[in-house]
This record gives sequence, structure tokens and C-alpha cells, in this order.
Amino acid sequence: MAGEAVTLQLGHYAGCVGAHWWGLQVGPRAPPLCVVCRRGDVDNYAEPGTETEVRDGGQRPGDASADGDGSSSASVQDAAPAPGSSTQLWSDYLSVQLHPRSIYVLQQYNHDGDSGRLEAFGQGEKLLQDVGCIEELEDRLHFYVEECDYLQGFQVLCDLHDGFSGVGAKVTELLHDEYSRKGILTWGLTPVTHNVGDPQKNFYRVLNTALGIAHLSAHSSLFCPLSLSGSLGIKPQPPTAFPYLNYDASLNYHSSAVLAAALDTLTVPYRLCSSRGSMMHLAEMLNFSGRKVVAAWAAVPFPAVRGHSLPDALCAHQQDVPWKLLSSCGEQKVSRCFAQSVVLRGICKENPTSCPGQQPPSPLHACETAEQVLQYYLHTVFPGAFSASHVLEQPCVTLPPYPRIFSSLLSRQGFLPDNLSSYSAAAVESIPVLTSLQSSPALRTLLSDLCKDLQKLGTRRCASFFAAGVEEDDFHEAFQELRTLAQCYEMGFEAGNSEDESDSD
Repeated sequence: MAGEAVTLQLGHYAGCVGAHWWGLQVGPRAPPLCVVCRRGDVDNYAEPGTETEVRDGGQRPGDASADGDGSSSASVQDAAPAPGSSTQLWSDYLSVQLHPRSIYVLQQYNHDGDSGRLEAFGQGEKLLQDVGCIEELEDRLHFYVEECDYLQGFQVLCDLHDGFSGVGAKVTELLHDEYSRKGILTWGLTPVTHNVGDPQKNFYRVLNTALGIAHLSAHSSLFCPLSLSGSLGIKPQPPTAFPYLNYDASLNYHSSAVLAAALDTLTVPYRLCSSRGSMMHLAEMLNFSGRKVVAAWAAVPFPAVRGHSLPDALCAHQQDVPWKLLSSCGEQKVSRCFAQSVVLRGICKENPTSCPGQQPPSPLHACETAEQVLQYYLHTVFPGAFSASHVLEQPCVTLPPYPRIFSSLLSRQGFLPDNLSSYSAAAVESIPVLTSLQSSPALRTLLSDLCKDLQKLGTRRCASFFAAGVEEDDFHEAFQELRTLAQCYEMGFEAGNSEDESDSD
């Protein structure tokens, strides 16, 4: 392993994804550093087996515990929330104990309620311009860094849709300035959109997202938007559908679990002890030519038939890779990318031996190792693209509190039966997963559409958003940065169209 990574969770939905992600990881791991808003009168971070509640009163700002000795930890209830429950707090399904210094509570803002919420990018930026706030956060950050034997970088999970995008902008700027030689991988998280009926909230969401992408990508080694929303723009699109998942897109508990399974697999190239690369290796492979924004694809689960080999599984998908886009770029063809990091996990690496003198049924069956099979497949589907591949036998474990969102067709190990009419009554305990982190032309659609939405909104329609602390000059600068980023993802034949669009602005 190239080193340890410090994880920061900024915001409520980032906490939801992170809580599930920590439940999926096997073996010892350091808890994340979490930045959250207070939740009305109570922040419920309870020790297992107790009814301890952490209240806002009686503690210094930012502390998650009022205990004077600083030795108590915070965690969750062991039981998973009931299926279909409206679980509100990510701490309800967090499976690791949190050190008292693991949570920094922003006392100025509420997590829920009709008022006092962290809604705008400018509010988040202002918070971290306060000397006391930044010193407190730096102190906690140094505590984490000093615990690392060798720090390879930072994993930042940040809400994009609300004021935490501004918090993330300042946090990544701090990391970039203080740890310039370390990797910074930032994941911009957005729940499935529910507020399309409220124009102001919808406008705020788009503005927060656009400013967040511009700033977070500037200060990160790589930035990846992660969401099951079909679109991050003004016009809503249906959420991403998976053929063997029955998840409720309105529940953060469900949608964050899907993203966590993808995130746990996407990060394999630098996170596991057996990993040969590092965060910086991954970033340098994908961010060339100014392409610091990447797109995530995932098959959750990867559709594989029980008892079939890896060549058999991939031969069934020679025309279209069975993964779905998790970066809200709309419907896209998957046959084009500049570079990608692909991970396949949960499939047996052993290839069936062919009979002497018998022709292999396909070129994939002629490969000697699982890594060669996947590499050959990627070169066939993505000709001309640089593809780094990783094959991991260990599946993605989906024991409680992971939600029961899987098709009844899947076996306990997440495989499909030979006869698709059969059903399994057993709960799915693990699944095979296929992911790709891509420098992809699909990102041009996301970034260009955001630019068009910003032009439609302007600054006059959202005066209250800019009154919260965003200067018009900063807004226009971010707009130009997004436009420049979008141009980095053009294929040769698209360059002319882009110039025509720029001339018409």
C-alpha cells in the first residue's frame, strides 16, 4: 500500500454515503473527519448500547462530546433501519466508532427545519473565513495527519447541492495550500432532487453545484460528481435505474448505499494493502490536458451467472458494458473515453481450462489470467483509450445496515441463476461490482449544460443567493472556468461546434 488516506465528510448526504462506505470496508480503518450542521436541539451520536445524546448546550463549538476526558466515542445502533423507513441521520447506520474529535459541528446552522439552514455557497465560504473556525478545523485535521505512518493524501466527500459546496471549496483550498504534494480526491455528492417544485431552492442547488465544481476541481487532484440524479441542472431527469436493484430514490438511506458500493470499488486502486498505485498515480493517469473532472460508472451488481467464468460473463456484454453513469451527464454512449481506471470485484479469477486441441470459444477464453481477460475486453470496447484494470476476488459485502434493495433473482452471493425464472428467498450478503473512473467526453455535456443554466439564471433572478456572500465577479470567473473545463473534453469533431456556441454567447 502506498500510504494512508485521511477522509473528510462535509455535509449530511456526504455523511450518508460515508456511513455506508465505512460499513462496506473490511478490516481496521481510521474514522472520517465529519463536518455537520447541528440538528435542532439534539445531535444524536450515541454509543452502542447506550441512550447517550449529545446536546448543543454544555460543550464548546465543534465538539461532538461534552465529556471532559475526551475519551468517549460516538457510533450507531447495531440494528439496521427497517426496510422502507425514513432514516434521517447517517449516524443511524454508521458502523465505526467516532473519536470525539471526529465531528466538527457548525453551530451557526441547522441540519433541518425551515430556517437557519446552510443553503448558499457564500455562507459556507464565510464560515471558513472565520479565524476561530479555520483554526479549529486545522487542529482536528493535524490530529488525523499525525496518526498516519505515511500520508498519501485526502479523500473528500462533499455535498454539492447546498452551502457545504462553499465549505468544501475552502477546505480543499486549505489542503491544496498546506499539502501540495499529496493527492486530493474529491467526490461531489448530490441526493436525488426533490425540490423541483420550489424555484428558489432549485436555483440555489444549480448555483451551488456550478460554483462547487469550479472551485473543488481547481483545488483537487481529481474531482468526481457522484449522484443518482439524472441531471444536476435546472430541468429534472429521472434517477438512474439498475436492472437488479429495487431502491427508493426518495430515501437517502437507499441512494447513498448504491453510491457507497460504487465508491468502495472505485477507490480500490490506491486503498487496499495489495494496491500497487497511489492517489497521485491515479490522478496523474486521468487528469492530463486539464481534465481534472472525471465521471464514474458502475454496475451494482455486475450481472454474472452463478458458476460461469469471467470470460463467459464479459462475452455476454460485448456490445455494451452493463454499467450505469453515476455523474449526472444524461444518456451517453459508453464507447468513448480518453482514459479510465476499471475495477471488477467478486468474480472468481480462475479460468476454465480448455480441452487440448479444441478452439477457445472466444479470444477472451484464450487469455491466461483474469487481469488479461478484463484488459482485452476493455481494449475491444474502448479502442484507443488508456485503460488500467484491477480484478479483485473479494466481493462487496452488503450485510445490514446495508438496505435490502436487491432483486429476488439474485443469490446470497449476488449472482444470477441459470434459469432467470427462479427466485431466491435468501438475503443478499455480497455482490460482484464493476466500476470505471473515466476521463470522458460525457463530462462536456454536464459542464456545458451547467454553463447554459447559469446563463439563464444570471445574477438578478437570485439576488438573495449573491447577498449571502458571492461576488458577481467571482460568479463570472467560475462560469468561465466551467466553460474552459468543458472544452477540455471535446473530441476533435466537436471543437467547431464549441467555437460557434461561444461566438453566440
